[in-house]
Amino acid sequence: MNHSSKKILSPFFIFGLALLILNDFLLKAAFHNAFTGKLSDFCGLFVFPVFWSALFPRFKSWIFILSGVLFAFWKSEYASGLIELMTTVFPIERTVDYTDWLALPMLLLGWFHLDGKVQPATNNVLLTRFGTAFTAIVSIFSFCATSQQRYVQSFDHPQYVLLRSAVMPDAKLYGEFELYRMDSLLIVKVNQQYISRPVLDDDYNKNRSLENLDVYAIGRIGDNTSRMPQGEITALSIETPLGKDSLRFKGGRLDGRFTRTKNGRLIIEGFYKLGIEDSIWTFKDSSSNAVITQHIVKGERTKVEQFRDAKLISSIRINTRSDSIRNIKFKIGMMVLCIAGIIVLLRRNYRNTYPEQLVLKRYWKWLLCLISPIFIWLFFLGMNILLINYSPDIFETLAAIIFIYMATCPLLFIAVFVIKMRKEVDIVLYCLLFSIACCIWTISGVLIELTH
Repeated sequence: MNHSSKKILSPFFIFGLALLILNDFLLKAAFHNAFTGKLSDFCGLFVFPVFWSALFPRFKSWIFILSGVLFAFWKSEYASGLIELMTTVFPIERTVDYTDWLALPMLLLGWFHLDGKVQPATNNVLLTRFGTAFTAIVSIFSFCATSQQRYVQSFDHPQYVLLRSAVMPDAKLYGEFELYRMDSLLIVKVNQQYISRPVLDDDYNKNRSLENLDVYAIGRIGDNTSRMPQGEITALSIETPLGKDSLRFKGGRLDGRFTRTKNGRLIIEGFYKLGIEDSIWTFKDSSSNAVITQHIVKGERTKVEQFRDAKLISSIRINTRSDSIRNIKFKIGMMVLCIAGIIVLLRRNYRNTYPEQLVLKRYWKWLLCLISPIFIWLFFLGMNILLINYSPDIFETLAAIIFIYMATCPLLFIAVFVIKMRKEVDIVLYCLLFSIACCIWTISGVLIELTH
């Protein structure tokens, strides 16, 4: 193993890599603000060139130069054509934001970091080889996961934004949009939105996606589009495949009464407040015999009623955000009680058998510590599916495995070599203990989102 490749085991590089993954998969989803958006740029511009320069030290200068040039190009409007071409193959999220260039000085920090005397986190030859291979795999995963759009938010109600545009964009490049142009106005019907956090089946998280829908549309379409002046009222009607939609905009967002008619019959009627559904929404079939009404308060459905021939058939109450918060707090409380019970069992096993301990050969102890995190992740996955309808994609799954492995492996070494197990069941109890703790961490993130 060459000396340069060991530099990815330095504490600074590992910290930057861990912070990059933590921000992309946890902090962005929990806080979704400007700081978390910039944090990925700062960490990425340090980790990316350092990693490739450590593997290919002869090309260090070119790696750093190209990293800076390509980053600046990617964050500019000049990359829109390339991104539109790439989007036809797989979805990519990119927002034109020149303030992201503030992260470019991180290239200098990475250059000086490689030039300095870097001390690896460990001097053990076996651990160094294993750690280098593991860190390299995690690094490549983080680069792929950062640029990959992971989640798609769809909308039950019609969603439009109004923009100014000098040209008509090619609608084939934007699978999530339907585009309509009137003079200098571009009406964008948003059928779905690519987001960076897990899609949860509740109105609150859907509303979060709607907050900056016009900014999202401009970022996706790119050149020759701009936002409407705030407060400007625009009323217009457009013909769509589903019917004739009558729209009222305030600035670039829907505001006021919305109707959809087909063959002269009213099939949808509702109201918006700055892009968020409000009041009572009515949905009718083509004969107007079957009617569904949704009672909505600030974008959150509180009750859904179904009528047929003017008679009430069903009435369903929908959980609001406050209901979801209460339910999550109850689940967290139950898991805390489970953790307390497991700790009591471990303590009882310790006291009943002390000073005796479970006799295992050293290599079995190492094997337990290195393999048990996989079982912890399986327990964690099962509990999340049961408790929060957890449906991660491949990137989030790999991130969860990496985080759980990095967090629980050292704890298992402490349990096995320092505290020492007393009974065979102790290893199962430790796996359950750590998996429940990880599950509390995940569900607490959802709670932070709801209460933010």
